[in-house]
Amino acid sequence: MSALEQALGGPAIEVVAKATRRRFTVEYKRRIVREADGCKTPGAVGALLRREGLYSSHLTTWRAARERGELAGAAKKRGPARRVVDPRDKRISEWERERTRWQQRAERAEALVALQKQVAALLGTPLTGETS
Repeated sequence: MSALEQALGGPAIEVVAKATRRRFTVEYKRRIVREADGCKTPGAVGALLRREGLYSSHLTTWRAARERGELAGAAKKRGPARRVVDPRDKRISEWERERTRWQQRAERAEALVALQKQVAALLGTPLTGETS
């Protein structure tokens, strides 16, 4: 043992390579908020936070959650809210796809007609049924 370890009464504190985030249960949060609300003497809340190893921001956040009702009951589901799909939106998107498909077919047909006109003009043969 080194002199430092003997002076401290044991081995030196080992530093963990990666810190882990603390997770607090709803029951623990409720208990701490109740205890903090019950503190009447000056400095009692600070002593509570030091004893539990908490920050004042924890207490502020948990009190706000209690006001919103999040500490009252079941845990809130995480993730994005489920989106309700309106059947009209599905039908509209189908119509848009169909309109796009028909528009592409019409453009292709117009391009073919224009090509036929150019070929007829190059060959010098008139198109039958030409109106213009």
